Amino acid sequence: MSSSLSYKDAGVDIDAGDALVERIKPLARRTLREGVLGGIGGFGALFEIPKRYREPVLVAGTDGVGTKLRLAFALDRHDGIGIDLVGMSVNDILVQGAEPLFFLDYFACGRLDVDTAARVVGGIARGCELAGCALIGGETAEMPGMYPDGEYDLAGFAVGAVEKSKIIDGRGIESGDVVLGLASDGAHSNGYSLVRKVIERAWGRIDAPQMQDDFHGSSFADAVMAPTRIYVKPLLELMQHLPVKGMAHITGGGLVENVPRVLPETVAARLYRDAWQMPPLFEWLQRNGGIADEEMHRVFNCGIGMAVVVAADDADEALTRLQGAGETVWRIGEIVERTPGGAATVVV
Repeated sequence: MSSSLSYKDAGVDIDAGDALVERIKPLARRTLREGVLGGIGGFGALFEIPKRYREPVLVAGTDGVGTKLRLAFALDRHDGIGIDLVGMSVNDILVQGAEPLFFLDYFACGRLDVDTAARVVGGIARGCELAGCALIGGETAEMPGMYPDGEYDLAGFAVGAVEKSKIIDGRGIESGDVVLGLASDGAHSNGYSLVRKVIERAWGRIDAPQMQDDFHGSSFADAVMAPTRIYVKPLLELMQHLPVKGMAHITGGGLVENVPRVLPETVAARLYRDAWQMPPLFEWLQRNGGIADEEMHRVFNCGIGMAVVVAADDADEALTRLQGAGETVWRIGEIVERTPGGAATVVV
């Protein structure tokens, strides 16, 4: 008679999953904020919209980390990936004026490595702290045969709230307004299929020894794996003092495809390429990949992670307040009348 099979024989380790939950709980507790009604472990997470909202509108966003994960696997760099996951979603809902309230994550793998998963979730918790939102739930899926050992996939889900009267939709943007650019911390989580292609062309493989060479004060690996910058707290603070007309999170599509998403059809953004310094990482990628300027502006953030549109009279104060909050900020352009058939955003 054949011996009985267990779930572990099939490749799923329930004990490892339980151990991960215990590792996650203190990380999630660090992110608690007003509105959380229950901790991790229930079938559903409970959250009460803070009573200071009079006409709350919920704003939800979801995203992943993309092929930056391939570099994380090759370099054994898992701690910042969770920050990327949070940043991609909370920055997206922020641009509509929303305060991120809570976050959920989905972690899928073929075989659960508790230490690696805990490093990833530790980054997620850190990202939630930076965004001021609570990590209140998620899912860890161990699926043998679906992913090779050592690999995983991630998805994140952010929910925020904004007063109905304070939704930012860009409809008030007009000619003469100023575009401010907030510095990115690197490529964030976009364009990594091209990043990997350039690294392979330059050094043969993405885990080449040159990845650890000095690169402007740190290693190249540090530069290319720098987590997505989270702009939530300084921009929410700015909105308490000044009217912000529009914001664009500069992700896939770069400046030329993301800024138009917040502009009325009657206006365009004219951005000045010499208004900010493109970071060394992007200069290296452009040089070693032979990438045209137009392609750089469509694929990468090129050093600007968030664009903010304000009235010209408010631009100086907005810049000063953002700098005081620790952001590096430049006047990168202005809003102009759009010509028939003309581009919605041009970089000159």
